[in-house]
Amino acid sequence: MTSPDAGSAPAIVLASASPRRAEILRMLGLDPAIDPAHIPEDLLPDETPEAHVHRLALEKARAVARRHEGSLVVAGDTVVVVGGRVLGKPRDAEDAVEMLMALQGRDHHVTSGLALALIGREVAGRQSTRVRFREFEEAVARAYVETGEPMDKAGAYAIQGLGAALVEGFEGDYFNVVGLPVPLLLDLLERMGYHYDFRGLSPRAQGGPAPGI
Repeated sequence: MTSPDAGSAPAIVLASASPRRAEILRMLGLDPAIDPAHIPEDLLPDETPEAHVHRLALEKARAVARRHEGSLVVAGDTVVVVGGRVLGKPRDAEDAVEMLMALQGRDHHVTSGLALALIGREVAGRQSTRVRFREFEEAVARAYVETGEPMDKAGAYAIQGLGAALVEGFEGDYFNVVGLPVPLLLDLLERMGYHYDFRGLSPRAQGGPAPGI
């Protein structure tokens, strides 16, 4: 693909198979192509959750950008952190139940890394939202796991789905908990030199893209 014209916005590629991230972009009027990065997501030794999601978002963006020259690649990674423990996607049903019981009646943080890449430039950032679960018995966790909804979700729940019944409250960006922090996305787009005006993206009238990190 060739580089976009200076007066137009580039095509957008989402480096994720997450339907939730795609839905958020479409909700904003940004219709992405889908090309998952498929890179290892293991936590490195002594890596903090914040550093973990930041690194993975950048690695995903870079991997997919190499396949889509001239497109703006959006990549993200999200984890749930409770008591210093990082919860990714459950391995199986029992792992999902264990995660939910670790979260019940407690506060936890949903931390996302988000990265954009385009023609050798990249920007990235992090966002965190505090979520509190209500108290519930193990039977409730098992009933929720039996619906199948938790199995591909960090922390084994979906706040935008049936998992809303487990949530007592939250502080911060709701869409970050879903999987793609909207305020951070808009900030990163501005840093890349594009303005969002509810109709889509357009290059900023003045000034060039902010330097990558």
